[in-house]
Amino acid sequence: MKPDLKKEIFPLKEARDMVKDLMTPNPLIYWSDFLFSVTLGWAAFYATLKLPFFTPWQIVTYLIASFALYRAVIFTHELTHLKKGTFKAFRLVWNVICGFPMMVPSFTYHGVHNDHHTRDIYGTARDGEYIPFVSKRPFHMITYVLLASILPLFFALRFLIFAPLGWLSKSFAGFIWERASSLTIDLAYHRPGPAKRDDPTWRLQEFFTFVFGWTAIGLVIYGAIPGGALVLWYAVALLVFTLNSFRTLAAHAYRNSGDRPMTVAEQYLDSVDVPGRDFLTPLWAPVGLRYHATHHLFPNMPYHTLDQAHRRLAAGLSNNTLYLKATRKSLGHALKVLWGEVEGGRGQL
Repeated sequence: MKPDLKKEIFPLKEARDMVKDLMTPNPLIYWSDFLFSVTLGWAAFYATLKLPFFTPWQIVTYLIASFALYRAVIFTHELTHLKKGTFKAFRLVWNVICGFPMMVPSFTYHGVHNDHHTRDIYGTARDGEYIPFVSKRPFHMITYVLLASILPLFFALRFLIFAPLGWLSKSFAGFIWERASSLTIDLAYHRPGPAKRDDPTWRLQEFFTFVFGWTAIGLVIYGAIPGGALVLWYAVALLVFTLNSFRTLAAHAYRNSGDRPMTVAEQYLDSVDVPGRDFLTPLWAPVGLRYHATHHLFPNMPYHTLDQAHRRLAAGLSNNTLYLKATRKSLGHALKVLWGEVEGGRGQL
């Protein structure tokens, strides 16, 4: 059910004026948050390897490793929105200790996600991060979540096997770039050829992800690290992708059929905020992604000011009716509304 913007006008200019002082990223917050998350994640990963198999403590450390590395990985979203030429050291460090080991170097999201925020692309067939679930059958949502089980294998094959084959064949390299180099939800997505909007270091990122992966396998073969490390890597990556699949489903209403572009206000109302004042919400939607609708209003707003922006707009807009329509109470509520609309129900906005 699409809100009627002819009857109600979204106060976009007023909203921008109210949050214009919240647009500057704080490097200290970025560095401390990321380094704490990734250090905790890999420390818990190591502890999980050392603990007896399937003991309560091993399960606890596995969960800590997965959620901490999930938060660290999600910083790739921030990297796409940080001003070009800034945070160079942060981008490098993120790739070396997170992107390469997890087989998701930043170029797989950079550019693709920027298209998702382009007015004429969002919600259309050219948007790889959008599927019109509401106009499809429910099994499409279920299939999308189940797909997470093979994504770690897919990305491992992409960088360990497909990458060197692409270096030998220009045509195959083009195929890899177009069909196997994007963190998207639409399997039919064809990535446009490399352009200025893409990370110019993508070839180096591809090479070093390849090197990291085969080095890890070599160390296992020669007994330097236990074989269980590869199994644990897959288990952690599996939970990371699964968590992200549920978060992605809760991020939008997915009402646009894809045949037309949407206005900024329509994009906002097709997106979802889940403020959630409990400790669970930042776990499944880390690094500000629980405010996905507000993020679509202000794509360049740093994640650490989104909470303040949401509270300010919810309380201070002269007419906050439309703004609050994008809010859901919890992950379960967001998924329930989406499922209801997919099944043909009207949902509750």
